[in-house]
Amino acid sequence: MKRKAPSNPVNLPQKQASLEEDKVKGLFNKKIWDPKFQNELKNEIAEAKPYNWGTIRDLVDDELLRAVRKEIETEIHFTKKETDIYKVNQSGDLANLAGLDWNDLSRLPNLYKLRQILYSEVYRDVIAHVTGSGKLSGQKADMSINTYTKGCHLLTHDDVIGSRRISFILYLPDPDRTWKSHYGGGLRLFDSIIPNVPYSDPCAKLVPQFNQIAFFKVQPGFSFHDVEEVKVDKHRLSIQGWYHIPQKGEDGFIPGEEEAWVQTNTSTLAQLESNVLQDYEFPKFERDILPYHQVKHFEKVLDANEAERHDDKDKEVTPVSAFSDEHQLSKHEMEYLTQYISHEYLSNEGIVKLQNKFLEDSALQIESFLNDSKSELMKKLIKGNELEKDCPYAAKDVKSPWKTAVPPHKWRYLYIDGKSHENFQNEADILANLNREELQNFELLKQTLNKKENEAETELIDLVEFFKSTIFKKYLALLTSLCPLSEQVLIRRFRPGEDFTLATKCQLNELLKNVDGFVDSVLEGTLCLTPFDGWESGEVGGYELYMADNDDEGDEESKTQLDRDVEDAAVYRADDSGDSVLINSSASWNTFNLVLRDETVLEFVKYVSWSAKSSRWDIKMQWDVKSTEADE
Repeated sequence: MKRKAPSNPVNLPQKQASLEEDKVKGLFNKKIWDPKFQNELKNEIAEAKPYNWGTIRDLVDDELLRAVRKEIETEIHFTKKETDIYKVNQSGDLANLAGLDWNDLSRLPNLYKLRQILYSEVYRDVIAHVTGSGKLSGQKADMSINTYTKGCHLLTHDDVIGSRRISFILYLPDPDRTWKSHYGGGLRLFDSIIPNVPYSDPCAKLVPQFNQIAFFKVQPGFSFHDVEEVKVDKHRLSIQGWYHIPQKGEDGFIPGEEEAWVQTNTSTLAQLESNVLQDYEFPKFERDILPYHQVKHFEKVLDANEAERHDDKDKEVTPVSAFSDEHQLSKHEMEYLTQYISHEYLSNEGIVKLQNKFLEDSALQIESFLNDSKSELMKKLIKGNELEKDCPYAAKDVKSPWKTAVPPHKWRYLYIDGKSHENFQNEADILANLNREELQNFELLKQTLNKKENEAETELIDLVEFFKSTIFKKYLALLTSLCPLSEQVLIRRFRPGEDFTLATKCQLNELLKNVDGFVDSVLEGTLCLTPFDGWESGEVGGYELYMADNDDEGDEESKTQLDRDVEDAAVYRADDSGDSVLINSSASWNTFNLVLRDETVLEFVKYVSWSAKSSRWDIKMQWDVKSTEADE
């Protein structure tokens, strides 16, 4: 399911009357016309960190902006919109100011006047001068109204869409109250390790106030920013807008400039999807290929199971003998599985029920997956970790065995991957790991831990070793009738007010594509171990969502490169209800989800709100698989 971009720039009719220059200037704070002020602001912007940006307090006439705010509050209805990258309240049919019928503005005269002066030539020239952007279009208007209430946020991005040249946000919170830093809702700016790879933590933050504007030149690969989650029951109203490259007939128009800009500066989202930044992504989704003898063993298990199914196909329930021959589950293997898995999922009837459910849906949701003793131990340890230990938020404070997932415009969470922690204390040093090949070795990692200080981590690693065992993968093969060929297991922690993953496609293992029976899908397992409740409604995020990717619909051949670029960058995946949503699983305790996912299915974990009672904890597993059935 696609969502429309927050605003869609349109070329405004030329017949509309413009305000006279002296009237435009009179509606702004007179200081912005002062050459000394402009030059000081220009120098501040040039020296600003992490990239060139600026802010102006008391930008426009106070009376005008108060009237605009009142019009918005009384005439425009806002609806909560939520996707993988944001949660915000947008106006309905008036979300796009440029889409208004500007010939019928009796309800919004002050809003119209504000748009006129913000896109006036004299003001655009000031912004172009102080930012060094070059000429800006007054014809291509691009503005939207948003209000951020408690829980609303916008995750890290660089605003590279189409022909945008300058981004700006004009803030309209309560004009008679100071907006305080602890309210949240700040504009946060991120430095970059290298182009297109921002640091996990912001290095600058603007706390917005009424009649304040923030603006910056759109710099592909560098102008990364986000909107911090609003943490209180207050409205942070704002007008978001962009200035574009001059259009044909305007001063500063250069034939072919816009097309060249679009072709050269690929949107960040498009780069993430094309995997050009894959070398700079951690953790790496590199599934280790399983030993040949393990795979052959699983094949024999599935062949024997398939033969038994055909022999008993007329029975109402097809049994799987727990103690038959070497190709099924032996007594020793059942005893091992019983140490971890609930008995009901190890009985003949329980296994067959799961087999039939997976055969029908290509997915399973298994509640109370771990047995009671293992579940109680894990809950005690994870709760203790939540309540008794400080959770590290800054990347520099994350200590072994945990690491921070990067880059933050794709995901951010803590993880344990069974690999060495060298060079992960300083984010910039992760580049030293780019060409370093290292297999997962959780057993070695566990030996390095202080078990008293890392009791929860030690038991989580013990669970990982169980999931990586040959016996568990044999059990997995029986449930799914698929033969595992590779594996990767991660322990993850999603911190409140910090962590998420954006919607991404799965990646197949190129080394296995020529294997007979190879399935063009990845088998994914998620054991959710989130110890506190309050997640069911989805209001605090943390849910894992699978959805169909509908971006391939339409006549691609008829689209221009600009069309495709704008779609790639501006159209994120909606996580609201609809035909595209396949699975929506809220964070919970001891729930095991198993999903066979191909390249047309997107998956993400929604940003976890500050108001969540705890982190979302899980163990994430992936396997490349093959089918041994003759008709596959």
